[in-house]
Amino acid sequence: MRKFFVFIVAMMSIAASAQLSRLADTLHLRAEMTATVSHGDFAPYWMTNNRYGLASVGNNWGTTRLGISRLQQDDANRLWQVGWGLEMAPLLEKGNSRFVMQQAYADVQYKKVRLSVGAKERPSELRNNALSSGGLATGINARPIPQALFELPDFWEIPGTRGWLAIKGRLGYGFYTDSHWQQDFAVENTPFSKHSYYHTKAGFLRIGNEDKLPVSITGGLEMNTQFGGKYYVKGQPDRTMDLWKGLGSFYDVLVFRGDDPTDGDYSNESGNVVGSWHLSIDYKGDGWGTRGYAEHFFEDQSQLFWQYGWKDMLWGTEINLPKNPIVSDIVYEYLYMKHQSGPIFHDHTPNVPDQVSAADQYYFHNLYGAWQHHGFVSGSGLIISPLYNDGLITVLHTRIIAHHLGISGNPIESLSYRLLWSAQKSWGTYRVPLIDPLTGWTMMAELRYAPARCKGLSLGLAYGHNGGELLGNSNGVQLTLGWNGITRKK
Repeated sequence: MRKFFVFIVAMMSIAASAQLSRLADTLHLRAEMTATVSHGDFAPYWMTNNRYGLASVGNNWGTTRLGISRLQQDDANRLWQVGWGLEMAPLLEKGNSRFVMQQAYADVQYKKVRLSVGAKERPSELRNNALSSGGLATGINARPIPQALFELPDFWEIPGTRGWLAIKGRLGYGFYTDSHWQQDFAVENTPFSKHSYYHTKAGFLRIGNEDKLPVSITGGLEMNTQFGGKYYVKGQPDRTMDLWKGLGSFYDVLVFRGDDPTDGDYSNESGNVVGSWHLSIDYKGDGWGTRGYAEHFFEDQSQLFWQYGWKDMLWGTEINLPKNPIVSDIVYEYLYMKHQSGPIFHDHTPNVPDQVSAADQYYFHNLYGAWQHHGFVSGSGLIISPLYNDGLITVLHTRIIAHHLGISGNPIESLSYRLLWSAQKSWGTYRVPLIDPLTGWTMMAELRYAPARCKGLSLGLAYGHNGGELLGNSNGVQLTLGWNGITRKK
């Protein structure tokens, strides 16, 4: 809680340096109630995942989002742009309710450079976030992490290139807020961590000039690290381990170096490091467009470069159709993650000088458990999160092959729909392999009605289904009632 107040003070200081008279000139209000009722082992998968962690895997749950914000876009013609937001959400599950501060942030931008402080929902890079399964290293699946972030949020054209080269990127530090959740969720004799920190960095380069050529190519790299804090084993206080190594830890994770207390003579990097390489090719036609993209996930160094080959990839395509009443957008993605540098692992010795850093076990770390926040994987929505486990903060299905399809459309002006379908096959992990692979599939069909005569009001109705061995069978419905309004200072 002390750290939370530090961030609130920082946010207030940033706001005070801007023109205070503008901070309330245009306010955006949001109220949304969601109720999910289902029957089976878990709620239908896409009714729970890729919702920034504001959901439950249980059969019956509901939440109310209440938010107020000032959009930075309201200062679009100003040199200095200011935005802020607060959003709270009581979450009701299994007869119990808990209060969630989903967003609390302040943004200050000068020209193309922005400082963003606080917890804010941030979309995946180079994705259709409504239809995609999400980014592999940084997705929309988990609760926002409070952080201080310097970023170029939009592509900035490099001077002298006549618009043919543009860059964007980010660099930030933050802290995890799920210490109490981890301690409560973990069962006896299982590990968990508390009070750890977060680091993120990314850079993207776009090649292309839309005014002269309809094709553009975008590539980039993003890396995230969980570090510091303390390691615990529930019920075994003698195994507690301090993972904080002083202020130098912030530099270690920045330059991708250091080690952990359990590395011994074979140092790796400080903390739980995950990242991904991106490549996207876009074509924009007359009233339509298409995109092909690929993303390669890595943990630490073994898959960072080409040492063991890049067999683990997400391949996707997005098609944006000309305006019609049937289909507007289509997304298809194929995810292969079985390789993970191969099953053989050993460190170099005097007799065997060659080191093979394989058996990566994506989304897992021996000290920090899973790559997650408040139980949801901080990455692809196709990876089954720790919340589906029985008190184990780990990921049990990382060696998977998956197919994902998303379709959306607007049959009439006030009515839209979204269809999501995914199927996957799991071989478990290298540490805990499955003797017989498990398969599963899930789907969701959603309708949203926003009547023109009731401005700001919307009503959503969705049906979802899980099938197969991975998550069991379930059926459910989800009802969402929302309202968005704007107040303007006269």
